[in-house]
Amino acid sequence: MIRNVSAAPYLETLNPEQRRAVEHGVCENDASPAAPLLIIAGAGSGKTNTLAHRVAHLIVNGAHPHRILLMTFSRRAAAEMTRRVETIARKAMGDRAGQMTQALRWSGTFHAIGARLLRDYADQIGLDPAFTIHDREDSADLMNLVRHELGFSKTESRFPTKGTCLSIYSRCVNAELAIEPVLGASFPWCSAWAIELKQLFAAYVDAKQRQNVLDYDDLLLYWAQAVGEAALADDIGDRFDHVLVDEYQDTNRLQASILKALKPSGRGLTVVGDDAQSIYSFRAATVRNILEFPQAFSPPAKIITLDRNYRSTPAILAAANGVIDLASERFTKNLWTERKAAAPPQLVGVRDEADQARYIVERVLENREGGLTLKQQAALFRASHHSGSLEVELTRRNIPFVKFGGLKFLDAAHIKDILALLRFAENPRDRVAGFRVMLLMPGVGPASAQRALDFMAQASDPIGALADAPAPRRAGEEWRSFVEIVAQLGSGRAGWPSEIERARLWYEPHLDRMHEDAAARLADLIQLEQIASGYASRERFLTELTLDPPDATSDHAGAPLLDEDYLILSTIHSAKGQEWASVFILNVVDGCIPSDLGAGTTAELEEERRLLYVAMTRAKDDLHLVVPQRFFTHGQAAQGDRHVYASRTRFIPASLLGLFEKTSWPKISAETAARTFDQSRRFDLGSRMRGMWR
Repeated sequence: MIRNVSAAPYLETLNPEQRRAVEHGVCENDASPAAPLLIIAGAGSGKTNTLAHRVAHLIVNGAHPHRILLMTFSRRAAAEMTRRVETIARKAMGDRAGQMTQALRWSGTFHAIGARLLRDYADQIGLDPAFTIHDREDSADLMNLVRHELGFSKTESRFPTKGTCLSIYSRCVNAELAIEPVLGASFPWCSAWAIELKQLFAAYVDAKQRQNVLDYDDLLLYWAQAVGEAALADDIGDRFDHVLVDEYQDTNRLQASILKALKPSGRGLTVVGDDAQSIYSFRAATVRNILEFPQAFSPPAKIITLDRNYRSTPAILAAANGVIDLASERFTKNLWTERKAAAPPQLVGVRDEADQARYIVERVLENREGGLTLKQQAALFRASHHSGSLEVELTRRNIPFVKFGGLKFLDAAHIKDILALLRFAENPRDRVAGFRVMLLMPGVGPASAQRALDFMAQASDPIGALADAPAPRRAGEEWRSFVEIVAQLGSGRAGWPSEIERARLWYEPHLDRMHEDAAARLADLIQLEQIASGYASRERFLTELTLDPPDATSDHAGAPLLDEDYLILSTIHSAKGQEWASVFILNVVDGCIPSDLGAGTTAELEEERRLLYVAMTRAKDDLHLVVPQRFFTHGQAAQGDRHVYASRTRFIPASLLGLFEKTSWPKISAETAARTFDQSRRFDLGSRMRGMWR
């Protein structure tokens, strides 16, 4: 029988539609795979909460966590989902819930799950399990090398660029379409090159296989090809009793094919999404997947609609006026509006820049759930490098964004150089990575780099062969140093994450030689080291950082389409004249706003105040000023921690705090709050410490 309300108190917070979705096909102590389920979740309808409750409900009623496959569109979303599942299950299972949810090991993005399965089945499908993954830029570079080898770079009329070629290839793969209809629909100016493009793509695939690399699209394509074999499809599908997919409206044809092959009857399959929020067609996502899902199975899938909405927005003019009122000189004016008053802007305290990035991402997704498009939201910062941690977080979570006022963190040349060195050490047959690193050295040109790579390709031990490879005559000591660092990193003796520091130390002289702003770029590399320390191994770091490459989440081929959407990242200077419904301002601390370089004179300081005012007045409805206790600085010495402890910007003194809602993130849990002692009590620790020396 179906569990009743009294038997499942952890479901009492759900509305009727959410509860129907959670309980679909689940009987008390029986979570056998049920008929397929489509949950249509309107914006702000509690989709994530519903999906988390369904996973928890399955576990509580006997589903084994090892046999649950949960696919989200970001790694962070999967981690958050697991945390929520444990919280919900704990109400029914007590401490045992933690052990069960820790066993929920098959949760992640389509591409991450694909990478894991491909390594598991590498022998059966003819892959070397030590394959590395190319990001979009490296894939385009390899496409360009093949393009040049085939002579297409010297055609009489202009051949499509490497980026366009990669976009065409990716669209064909993900949409499961032949090249001709893809060219006709999306790249009509390339239609005359169909035959040559087929040649190029075949050679590109050969090059990837020789080099033991997979590109981003291969993670899905190999998976789809594997489950195209009935024996493999049965074996992989039998590993999972329940398959749950979030944001199904954002899937492409290839992903839909994978799901159909895993669960041809649909039993045990749950997908959640909203056709009205299908916004990624430029990445080959198709709304047809969710529209046609019910009829893909016999009998058709059950449809449950979540249509109750939850949302709110605040106002910001009084706070902005308060900030500019303190200017030493200005024409007197105060902004006003006939709009109804709303909640004051948020002044949010966080621990550091990592928490700042997570806070902003959580709020952006919350706003999108509430019906706000990504384009209606912006994150603003004083200097371009302030957004590094946020860009990495957005990339990990598969949130598309565009940046104005500087390069994206992971697209910067110096970041790409270090990642290329690490990838080459991880997989010395990766010619794109090796080529990029070798060309960093003076005296090494394309021809000599090609000779060295060809020599390595013929050896069973490529790293060992590098020491015997023909050294470029003009490279001298630089080449010997390069051979040593590759051997050192390849051996793994230094351990992770020390390896990235050693890579950076080798790279620093080249950084100084190639870039006038080497000091600023070096600070980025230190920040990359801090990001890397959060990963268990070099392989995990490189895999996670390339699974959701920036080019895949923000760039698009051809003219913009009506359904494209992306978050705005911008320096405050570049944001002047713009407006957004919701604005997040990063690093609202002394040293950033005002900049430590912009507080030398009264005139400079007043301009910094105006910058904050400009940033605040970009917001129409909702404003968050984020105050990290520690933030990254370029001004610290090379040794030691490159973070400084910060104080709230001087432009928001205590006299203005009444204009803000002052909060902290993450929130203190109810359990922790319940244990808090009487804060009115006082303890004179100072006298004790003075007494230690008397």
